[in-house]
Amino acid sequence: MADDASIQLLLVEDDHLLRLDAEELLIENGFEVASFASAEEAIAALDADAAQFSGVITDIRLGKGANGWQVGRHARQCQSNIPVVYVTADSAAEWTSHGVPNSVLIQKPFVPAQLISAISGLLNDAAMANAV
Repeated sequence: MADDASIQLLLVEDDHLLRLDAEELLIENGFEVASFASAEEAIAALDADAAQFSGVITDIRLGKGANGWQVGRHARQCQSNIPVVYVTADSAAEWTSHGVPNSVLIQKPFVPAQLISAISGLLNDAAMANAV
């Protein structure tokens, strides 16, 4: 789905196996991935160089510390239109009050195509908005 231009995604998932599965899926679909196990690591990466990321995929519940809602808001503070996909098993009802505008939420468990479709759709929307 990615073109010749490198599309790097920031992936945040505290479950090691789920993070590896998502990372593999995204790479197989042509994306570059920087993956992190905690919100704090992801926020530090955004603070270091947010412009390197074309999109964010974050779990909501990330153990102790900050959560995925905070990652999404921080990403948008760094880049106002960065695509954000939230993934959750139990926090979907909070999306409207905690999620950033023009984001997508996917409920766990999900099929791989849902994740690729969600991030690709948001990336395409962002590209169209930037082209105008």
